[in-house]
Amino acid sequence: MTTIMVTAMIALLLLGFPMMIPLITAAVIGFYMMFNGFGQMDTLIQQMMAGIRPASLIAVPMFILAADIMTRGQSANRLIEMVMSFIGHIKGGLAVSTAASCTLFGAVSGSTQATVVAVGSPLRPKMLKAGYSDSFTLALIINASDIAFLIPPSIGMIIYGVISGTSIGELFIAGIGPGLMILVMFSAYSIVYAIVKDVPTEPKASWKERALAVKQALWPLGFPVIIVGGIYGGVFSPTEAAAACVLYAILLEFVVFRSLKMHDIYAIAKSTGLITAVVFILVAVGNGFSWIISFAQIPQMILETVGVNDAGPTGVLIAICISFFVACMFVDPIVVILVLTPIFAPAIAATGLDPVLVGILITLQVAIGSATPPFGCDIFTAIAIFKRPYWDVIKGTPPFIFMLILAAALLIMFPQIALFLRDVAFR
Repeated sequence: MTTIMVTAMIALLLLGFPMMIPLITAAVIGFYMMFNGFGQMDTLIQQMMAGIRPASLIAVPMFILAADIMTRGQSANRLIEMVMSFIGHIKGGLAVSTAASCTLFGAVSGSTQATVVAVGSPLRPKMLKAGYSDSFTLALIINASDIAFLIPPSIGMIIYGVISGTSIGELFIAGIGPGLMILVMFSAYSIVYAIVKDVPTEPKASWKERALAVKQALWPLGFPVIIVGGIYGGVFSPTEAAAACVLYAILLEFVVFRSLKMHDIYAIAKSTGLITAVVFILVAVGNGFSWIISFAQIPQMILETVGVNDAGPTGVLIAICISFFVACMFVDPIVVILVLTPIFAPAIAATGLDPVLVGILITLQVAIGSATPPFGCDIFTAIAIFKRPYWDVIKGTPPFIFMLILAAALLIMFPQIALFLRDVAFR
């Protein structure tokens, strides 16, 4: 049965069908073979509906809507100007500012693609003008944007939390430490690159200009306060924090900044609806597929065959990192989380691993895979936005991928990088 399901999925993918079609086809084939027909097909449909029933999934369209509003408004530019005013003048300061802006906007939007567009569009021309190569610039933008997977809010964390039953609030808080660590790595590399290439520095901003930039960015900085402060302080659940972000984004861009008009609402709602529909269809189909393979005990057979169950906690973490990293190079991150998380669930439970640590490592691998050739999703976002050929976009990525892999190794060796803030907030 497993061979037939896998063969059907690969064949449909090679024929160019979107990922939801191979998933549901494999689930239907598995259901037919296990139950000798389609007489109880409503059971599979019920499992698919159960996948999108959890209330915590309401946070997904909320964060997508908030990110769409901010991307079309002024929030991103105000955050960029604030960061630039403080560190733009140091050696490599423009590159460091780009990485920091991606991190800040990721903490506001939770979307890597939105971060590529909102931060990359204004800063890429500045970096090229300053003397940075296009390959370095593009690689920095797409990889720094992936910090949005780790800094709350993170749609990937929400999906993992729903699938695994892990606290989304704990995942959000635990992602802050690894996200900041990666920012430091990228910043150090950017400074070294600028020194080696002798990239000129930007003019130093006056304290008056810095004060003005901070003043203009105070409103957008309210987003991480709402999300992290609200969850940490027990004021909001993650879902309530998402709703509060939408309300705050509407007030900010429509009332305070007046950067958007009433006629923009239709385009924003349409964009959010389309993205949400795709995500929820994938979640529903993925849950049906996961139920089939779990019912057939396929995960247990796979793990026993490759010997993961006998590898111990560290071996399981390494296997998870390799599997998610490779899968995300070819398949949409949400699909990878939906398919692989149930497969590794027995090994995670058997070895007593902290599900929050596992979730952070999975989210990090998703981030790495999203910017890794051949089919990382952020690579194609950059190609579409910046109108550059495929090779130009991926040429500068190896150093950043190496740093992200190093970050994963550090998390395995020193799990408190992720768990320290979680323990302070929830233990």
